[in-house]
Amino acid sequence: MDTNQNKQNAIAFYKTAYEGNPRKAVELYVGDEYIQHNPAVADGPEPFIAYFEKSGKEHPDKTISFVRAVAEGDLVALHTHQVWPDINKEYITMDFFRFDGNGKIVEHWDAIQQIPETTVSGNTMY
Repeated sequence: MDTNQNKQNAIAFYKTAYEGNPRKAVELYVGDEYIQHNPAVADGPEPFIAYFEKSGKEHPDKTISFVRAVAEGDLVALHTHQVWPDINKEYITMDFFRFDGNGKIVEHWDAIQQIPETTVSGNTMY
């Protein structure tokens, strides 16, 4: 298993879907199954595609940057910064992807949090 390639594929998958082409993201990077642990999205590629198509229409100017990517075995973790200017919000996300032996994504977990204006520690979310 090529963990570096899996990291690059996870980033490309997320970026492609997030920036408006979830169908292409699925075609290029998803395996024969797609197990989804996000409570707002059903299992399988079509619900994923529908979710990101709707998000893209509702928030066309949103952006994403990848702060870090970590890979171990068949898992890749992404730490991202999302900016949604139309609703004046910024989010931090942490996504985990499991890859099959062919280097395709077959499972996904995530957590999202709005970035607070201040923190008790004074540290940023990144």
